[in-house]
Amino acid sequence: MSSALMKIYHALPAPLRSLAASWHGYRLRRWRYGAETDRLAAQARERENWTPAQWQRWESEQLARLLTRAAMRVPYYRQYWRERRENGDAASFEVLANWPVLQKETLRHETASFVADDCDKAKMVCEHTSGTTGTPVDLWQSRDTTRAWYALYEARTRGWYGVSRRDRWGIVGAQRVVPLETKSPPFWVWNAGLNQLYLSALHVAPWSSAAYLQAIKKHRLKYLLGYTNSLVFLAQAALEAKEKLQLDVVITNGEQVTARQRKIMEEGFGCPVRETYGMSEAAAAAGECEAGCLHLWPDVGHVEILDDDYRPVPAGTPGRIITTGLLNFDMPLIRYDTRDTASLPADPKPCSCGRTLPVLADLLGRADDVLVTKDGRRLVQIDGIFGSDLHIKEGQIVQKSYDAYCVRVVPSAGWSQTDADKLRADLKQRVGDAAVTVEVVEHIDRTWAGKFRIIISEIKR
Repeated sequence: MSSALMKIYHALPAPLRSLAASWHGYRLRRWRYGAETDRLAAQARERENWTPAQWQRWESEQLARLLTRAAMRVPYYRQYWRERRENGDAASFEVLANWPVLQKETLRHETASFVADDCDKAKMVCEHTSGTTGTPVDLWQSRDTTRAWYALYEARTRGWYGVSRRDRWGIVGAQRVVPLETKSPPFWVWNAGLNQLYLSALHVAPWSSAAYLQAIKKHRLKYLLGYTNSLVFLAQAALEAKEKLQLDVVITNGEQVTARQRKIMEEGFGCPVRETYGMSEAAAAAGECEAGCLHLWPDVGHVEILDDDYRPVPAGTPGRIITTGLLNFDMPLIRYDTRDTASLPADPKPCSCGRTLPVLADLLGRADDVLVTKDGRRLVQIDGIFGSDLHIKEGQIVQKSYDAYCVRVVPSAGWSQTDADKLRADLKQRVGDAAVTVEVVEHIDRTWAGKFRIIISEIKR
């Protein structure tokens, strides 16, 4: 949504904001779901019991189609293979190992060249990554790709946990559904098109938690989905207030779940907690089954676990998640470095849930810190300040104290004081009255897991 439309939206009274959100929700529903959704979801459930040989045969067929299409019809990859041929390299593009690892920075700066040349963007939708590595990325999907993804989501996220898209549900997310300066409820909008209560993650605070809990009860939600830290905060508030919330399930995304966090959420919301892994790129996904295993979805992406030099690591050893997306043939991402870290089981065994989908032993490197403002709000994944209009490669927010922040940036060509001023203003708009400095650096340090956190907090709680 443009800044002008956002201003108009935020000027509306709360009932009209919900009306606008519902109108948008009906548009999304028509795009995401169709007559084929239930059939596709049923097929996804059937594949959950395939043998390894069936999966290998299916993946080989999909990869062959994808690699050929990318080499022939995608401008970025077509140029890449043309240059290799001109240099006398006869390596086959039909072999995945012959392809380079794709960096997020390359994708961010050359987005248009990754869309196949036989696609009409006017008939596609542009999605955006969450920017958890510091900079968001634009992505293009056809309606068929979108519907294939949401059918999988219906089968393997909602379906595994006994809920559906037809149930009333809530999401705690970073969309600016209410003005940032709002200090009284509602901190949410009701989206009738998706049966969804969208709760602002930007306003979760001690002074607002009671209102959030009442909204969850009032709207009779069956399940919640959202950022782990925001959900934990609300669950803790429910425990302290002795609120009786009996949801069917809580589904986390975007951040890892610790044992302590899981216990708080299960007690606070009175239901099981299920962890998921995914990305806006729709190139890899995993979901936690009732037995507690995090199962990969091979029909979303072919996953490799590689070291920092992009060589395979032994099972049981942490490595980078490098994935080749098998859903989006119109904007194929081949050997895409997600900058997430995981390991495969050293001694794989059948899961007691009965599904034969592969398992991730450990998922590492997705837990960002939380910003805590002077007025008590908890802010997570506020990557919106690192917009694509800025001349930066990467960005990181460091909270020095409750009223002092430092924004570290790795600049790209064109960086100027204007970029710094915009960063400073956008962060202050979110955190309130605070001192914000912008520090230009050559690189941002990575954790031992190989990625940096977009948020680092140095305050003691």
